[in-house]
Amino acid sequence: MTTTAVTRSQQKDTNGAQFSSSETTASFVGFANLPNQVHRKIAKRGFEFTLMVVGESGLGKATLINSLFLTDLYPERHILTAQEKIRQAVKIEASTVEIEERGVKVRLTVVDTPGYADSINTTDCYKSILNYIDNQFERYLNDESGLNRRNISDNRVHCLFYFISPFTRGLKLLDIECMKALHHKVNIVPIIAKADALTPEELVQMKQNILEQIREHNIQVYQIPECDSDEDDEFKEQNRLLKNAVPFAVISSTQTLEVKGKKVRGRMYPWGLVEVENSDHCDFIKLRTMLITHMQDLQEVTHEIHYENYRSEKLQPRKQLRTNENDSDEQQKKIIKEKDDELRRMQDMLAKMQGQLNEKQQLVTP
Repeated sequence: MTTTAVTRSQQKDTNGAQFSSSETTASFVGFANLPNQVHRKIAKRGFEFTLMVVGESGLGKATLINSLFLTDLYPERHILTAQEKIRQAVKIEASTVEIEERGVKVRLTVVDTPGYADSINTTDCYKSILNYIDNQFERYLNDESGLNRRNISDNRVHCLFYFISPFTRGLKLLDIECMKALHHKVNIVPIIAKADALTPEELVQMKQNILEQIREHNIQVYQIPECDSDEDDEFKEQNRLLKNAVPFAVISSTQTLEVKGKKVRGRMYPWGLVEVENSDHCDFIKLRTMLITHMQDLQEVTHEIHYENYRSEKLQPRKQLRTNENDSDEQQKKIIKEKDDELRRMQDMLAKMQGQLNEKQQLVTP
């Protein structure tokens, strides 16, 4: 079927409506509006994003999440005692909240890991975290392979905030083991918690130590993508600052203080005020900017790299099994054919022997 486009100065539809055409729009088809259509469709449907937080207790994970998204995800959370922490195993707790801002809906799922690194024996305490990530991949793979693929809920972990204690001046052995076990499964973003416990000089040194350990142990953390050549200079500078801020040193607080007639979120100390949203005090704003600006990239890396790797690993045994089954079928067919050929040869021999016997009997009979 061929479609012909006709350009007219004035065109009337069946209802009598007029479509005017001017010289400025004579060569304008309208494809430039497609991104707006996609934006409206996605904004109406909403986004799904899953963030996992991993780190030992007392590093302010819950406070940071509440500060980032201006919500209370843990309204009735029980604070464990020291004795309870020693006995507690790692738990996986997922909390989901829907956030709407200027017509854009985000279904945010935060996966917490209470009990991580709290017990006396921390050997393999990250295994339950690894299993949870794999289970979400498996769930998505099953849904994707099912009949109803239109409304698949994406619960895969798109980003993992790994909290590092400021008192170790670097990565502990458990930090290294956990990150190495997870870096092929999820986008890891290293975070130095409670950065106000360090002086500026100590913080710079700690960041250098962590980066050196990451390179030494070949740990693959999330890499902020490079800017396109057509991006403006302001965005390129923002991207450069975000790259240089890794690992992000954060201070979190949900407390609002009034200073010089201005309300700010921060912590008040005898020696002064630490502002959460002040880039001179910590990397909170940079972390939030990175998460919002590159949220789509985090989802794409999860789907195109981490999930595809998992999918290939799961489908490879099935493919090998089918290959083995095919080989087995071919082998059985070959054996059956050989038996059939042997049976035919024996039948031919019997027929020949019977013929010879009949000829001898005829010669003997007068």
